[in-house]
Amino acid sequence: MQDQAEQATQSQDNVVIDKAPEGQSSSGLEEKLAAAEAKISEMQDAFLRAKADAENIRRRAQEDIAKAHKFAIENFAEALVPVKDSLEMALKLDSPSVESLKEGVEMTLKQLSTAFERNRLQEINPVQGEKLDPMKHQAISMVPAEQDANTIVSVLQKGYMIADRLLRPALVTVAQ
Repeated sequence: MQDQAEQATQSQDNVVIDKAPEGQSSSGLEEKLAAAEAKISEMQDAFLRAKADAENIRRRAQEDIAKAHKFAIENFAEALVPVKDSLEMALKLDSPSVESLKEGVEMTLKQLSTAFERNRLQEINPVQGEKLDPMKHQAISMVPAEQDANTIVSVLQKGYMIADRLLRPALVTVAQ
């Protein structure tokens, strides 16, 4: 058996590798090889360009995210500047009357409410008798009342939400 394996190995060694397949000359193979090498070069160039494009897109996306984080409150800040201006003007008055101060505070509150609305900052102001919602309300105390248990008796402090996210819960007292 070992002799047969040696003979098979010797017969394989005797095969001439330089022979071209039937019907093709060595110049035809060289042309195919050159075409394949050109195609490989072209594909490698396309790959490198695609890789560079992907890297540029990733870098630009990171820059955009950084800018978004840096300037996220820009719109809100722009909406609050007039509110600050109104408060400063009220302080500059030499002898304001109670009515003019009240009117100025009401106008400033209206500006602030408008700024809140534009920036999706919503007020949470539950009404008496409303069911306690632990996702929006924080019960400070429980008091005896003539209404259903776990319903709101009074609001101590309004809460706020930004879009659908709770910023501050409303502080409430709840019926026992």
